[in-house]
Amino acid sequence: MTFPNITVVGGVVGCGKTTWISQQLALVNNQFNFSQEKILYFSPATGKVPIDQNRLAADFPGLQVFNDGQEIEFFKQIESASAVYMELGFYLETSAVTEILGNIPYHAVAVLPPQIKDSEWQTWANQMVTGAVIDTNISPTQVWRVPTNGQVIDEDSLEEFWYEITHDAYGHVTRAKGIFDVNDGRAIYADYVTGVPSTDFLELDLPRHLEGRPQRFSGLEVVGVNLDELTLKQTLQDCLLSEQAIWQYQQQVKQVLLEEMSP
Repeated sequence: MTFPNITVVGGVVGCGKTTWISQQLALVNNQFNFSQEKILYFSPATGKVPIDQNRLAADFPGLQVFNDGQEIEFFKQIESASAVYMELGFYLETSAVTEILGNIPYHAVAVLPPQIKDSEWQTWANQMVTGAVIDTNISPTQVWRVPTNGQVIDEDSLEEFWYEITHDAYGHVTRAKGIFDVNDGRAIYADYVTGVPSTDFLELDLPRHLEGRPQRFSGLEVVGVNLDELTLKQTLQDCLLSEQAIWQYQQQVKQVLLEEMSP
């Protein structure tokens, strides 16, 4: 039995694991095109909030992405793939690789901030990649995830909510990321790592959804210490739009788009 190039990527929270994988996928796509090559991606233990999977799927149409519950199918597809990328969240031990891949050989990559010199990741990895310079003085103890599939969030309210999240209004946040459907039909990606300069929301390359509630993934993940999960949940709920408000926004956007298309 022969196996493709399997790369397993691990490291501390927010150091740039998904970013590094995205860079590798871009190189593969430029060289071969995903329509010609079978490339797999799997990040286990993300539950019902597979943010990185959906972000990469939007960036690289043709990438075969697997979620929790699809471990058997993922394993079956490995032998016929050209390349495989598996990402370990910071909350997983390296032993999780063996539980999924068994004795299949793989190339281990650790993405770490430059100040980490001696850790279990260095012992495990075949290759070291210097990641973002993040604050490693505080180890996160909580991971709060919530899926928002079918919900639409007011973008102005989201900006205020995101500001509060990233300025410790709900506890000390070390990492936050999310995909949201906003009121003009776009899907946007938000990303925050403490100690790293903030970036603007990124529009995903997905069709505008302007008919009813969106039938695609959206959700939020917040990692930190002493998180006030009840208040986070309530504040998020307050930002979501009602059925009537969604309909009104969609009619307005469709009208604007029609006017833009008119000669």
